Amino acid sequence: MRIAYYPGCSLKALAANFDRSARAAMGALGVELVELERWNCCGTVSSLTTDDLMRQLAPVRNLIRAQEAGERRLVTACAMCYNTLKRAALRVEAHPEELAKINAFLDEEPDYRGGVRVLHLLELLRDEVGFEAVAKRVVRPLEGLRVAPYYGCLLLRPRGVGLDDPENPSILEELVRALGAEPVDSPLKGQCCGSYHTVAHKEVVARRAHKILSEAASRGAEALISSCPLCSFNLDNRQRLIRELDGSFAPLPVLYFTELMALAFGLEEALSPEGHYVDPRPFLEERQLLRR
Repeated sequence: MRIAYYPGCSLKALAANFDRSARAAMGALGVELVELERWNCCGTVSSLTTDDLMRQLAPVRNLIRAQEAGERRLVTACAMCYNTLKRAALRVEAHPEELAKINAFLDEEPDYRGGVRVLHLLELLRDEVGFEAVAKRVVRPLEGLRVAPYYGCLLLRPRGVGLDDPENPSILEELVRALGAEPVDSPLKGQCCGSYHTVAHKEVVARRAHKILSEAASRGAEALISSCPLCSFNLDNRQRLIRELDGSFAPLPVLYFTELMALAFGLEEALSPEGHYVDPRPFLEERQLLRR
């Protein structure tokens, strides 16, 4: 299977390990992620202004890139990109008068005609590849590994855009089970990590991350998985500040869900310490899930 792929900016920079593991894991499942040509930043999340039509130009331009490639579907792994692209796609489908304005403004681009469906990589795994096929590809079952899925805000909200039940999601839990690990439930798995407050209010985010991580650890989680580069930064890199605020805090590895897949598929070359503040390798080696 070949499918158009939008990596987004973070996966080309600080979250390169997310992109690398996504390509490797999906390749092992027979899915080729074909990167869009000339893609641009999606703009990330929604504007809070009343008139935010200008904010739709960036995501719509990426939908035009998919249209030019003859694609009717566009997949992304980043939760922020997914939410931004899908909301724009649904909005211009529902409001043709707004699409007409956008097309008129983007006068050097072909008109977007609609019809490109935005998917998250997890949806592709659940609905097309199937978790049974994922389980069959596992060569190193993650037996005994207790993993806490973390959804954050943008995979689940708003309704109609989110990929699962915002109150009781299960898609990440299903993936964890397919990989042979044990999902650990937490009441904070769908709550905000603090988002962009991490720029100006680091301690606010550190305290928020402390609560999320400590709750998962108190329920027996040995690692946490995410699908958002910003969530992963807040939950992983801010552990340095958490330790300064609370010397008794025990570090918890934070992985992208695709890294967990790569590990179970025996694709160790797709794993690396870069992009992680808490290096997961010593923990994985101790559990004999990663060769020394």
